[in-house]
Amino acid sequence: MTKRTSAKYKIDRRMGENIWGRPKSPVNRREYGPGQHGQRRKGKLSDFGLQLRAKQKLKGYYGDLTEKQFRRIFADAERQRGDTGELLIGLLERRLDAVVYRAKFVPTIFAARQFVNHGHVLVNGERVNIPSYRVKEGDVIEVRAKSKQLATVLEAVALTERDVPDYLDVDHNKMTATFVRTPGLSDVPYAVQMEPNLVIEFYAQN
Repeated sequence: MTKRTSAKYKIDRRMGENIWGRPKSPVNRREYGPGQHGQRRKGKLSDFGLQLRAKQKLKGYYGDLTEKQFRRIFADAERQRGDTGELLIGLLERRLDAVVYRAKFVPTIFAARQFVNHGHVLVNGERVNIPSYRVKEGDVIEVRAKSKQLATVLEAVALTERDVPDYLDVDHNKMTATFVRTPGLSDVPYAVQMEPNLVIEFYAQN
């Protein structure tokens, strides 16, 4: 499992945005960055700075993916025909940990990665413990019977701060989710603006 390199709230403060829309995010109280120099006035970002920030924000959102992981997903999107930015978002949303998070089986994307890794999730009736597993349209994702009453699952289902997107068909009574279709950027319920076009520009120039 990829080592979690930053606390989720530290990512929020580094970006200066509440990227998951969590009520407890420190950005809700103070918008400056972490550390002793966090309150210094920020200069205007260069084009490179904007592109890097867009990449870091998207990487951070999906559980602070490593550069190697994120670059591989971008390369897959680039190889396909169509809008690379839309394809990138679609591939990120097809990650099993992202689907588990979107379905509200767990409260955070970090919990989703751990939940999958610990073997609590079935895909089409088979246990899958790889968070980066890429689901396909029509796949049925289910919480294992022994795991349906876990406190983290019950807590997540009760959350009112986010809704299940319409590209998933979720039944919280049975704890199942069907991946109906691959979403585009406008379909994904990001709490902040994501800019995959800037990510494309970043990799085109670096």
